[in-house]
Amino acid sequence: MAESRPARIWIMRAAFVGLSLLVMFYHLLPLDLLPPRYAGPDLLVALCFAWALRRPDYVPALSVAAVMLLADILFQRPPGLWSALVLMATEFLKSRDRRDRESTFVMEWIAVATVLAVITIVFRLTLGLLIVPAGPSFLSLMRFAMTVICYPLVVMVSQYLLGVRRLAPGDFDHAGRSL
Repeated sequence: MAESRPARIWIMRAAFVGLSLLVMFYHLLPLDLLPPRYAGPDLLVALCFAWALRRPDYVPALSVAAVMLLADILFQRPPGLWSALVLMATEFLKSRDRRDRESTFVMEWIAVATVLAVITIVFRLTLGLLIVPAGPSFLSLMRFAMTVICYPLVVMVSQYLLGVRRLAPGDFDHAGRSL
């Protein structure tokens, strides 16, 4: 019960935004002069999904929308499209939280991979319909695969270093309401 105090919730919400800004800052650093030979994982999406499935109260919709919209602008993606898709996916995963609370990590991983595949396909189809250049499909497939592969690492770091644990079925919030 001590973990669901309002101060703890706001600290973790700020930690989510801070981690997201740190990931964006690292991604924008000019560490290599040559273009990368492979597409890396989308750590922002993995972080959003992991925290939304573990503690939905730590990632409110407004925070997810603001972080992803800022990422769209900084990474020069079409503003709002990817952020809207990630927001819808995050809210979908949050709505499944109560049912999936007793499921295994493998089932969670499959759900995340499925949702990520759907939003990646919708993103590519939307860009194709609007005749916006989207780059090679292979890079999108590689980014999807790398994100799915890195998801367990993001979950482990979130759980063991940051204390973002899955809610137990009998947990209550600070006012005594069931979570």
